[in-house]
Amino acid sequence: FWRRPKESFPQHAGRFTGEPAYFKHVQKATQQLLEEVNLTPPDIDYCIFHTPNGKFPRLAAATLGFTSPQLASSLIVDKIGNTYAAATPLALAAVLDIAQANQKILLTSYGSGSGSDSFLLETTQELVDQRKSWQQFLSDQIEKLSLIDYQTYQNNISINHQ
Repeated sequence: FWRRPKESFPQHAGRFTGEPAYFKHVQKATQQLLEEVNLTPPDIDYCIFHTPNGKFPRLAAATLGFTSPQLASSLIVDKIGNTYAAATPLALAAVLDIAQANQKILLTSYGSGSGSDSFLLETTQELVDQRKSWQQFLSDQIEKLSLIDYQTYQNNISINHQ
C-alpha cells in the first residue's frame, strides 16, 4: 500500500498484496515463533492475524493449522472494516476483552509488504481482575458505531478541515 503526495486514496499492488506478500510474511513469522517456543496451533487459545479483510486471516489461520474458534474473536474486521495500522491492536483488544487467565494468545502483524512480527502472550489473573474495572469493552463500542456512507464521510472531513 502507498499513497502518493496529494492523492486522496491509497493504492496497492493488486493481486500481489495477498499472495505472495501477506501470506508469505504472516505464515513465516508465525511458523518461526511457534518453532522457537516449541508450540503447535492446538497449544494456542487465540490467534490474531492482521486483518485487511476477513478472507486473508481466515486463510492464513487455516493454512497454519488454527481452527475457526481460535480466530473468531479477533475478526472484528467483519464489523468495522479495515483499520489499517490499528487492525492488529484492535483485534488484540477484542480478545483481551474475553480471554481468561493462563491462556495463550498468538498475534502476528503485517506491514503492507515490509514484513511481519509475531508475539506470544500469556494472560494472567491480573487481566481478569483489572477487566472488572473497565468502563467499556471493545465489543460494546463497536455495537454503538453508526455506519455512514462515503458522501457523509467526505462531508465530515471537509467540515473538520475548515
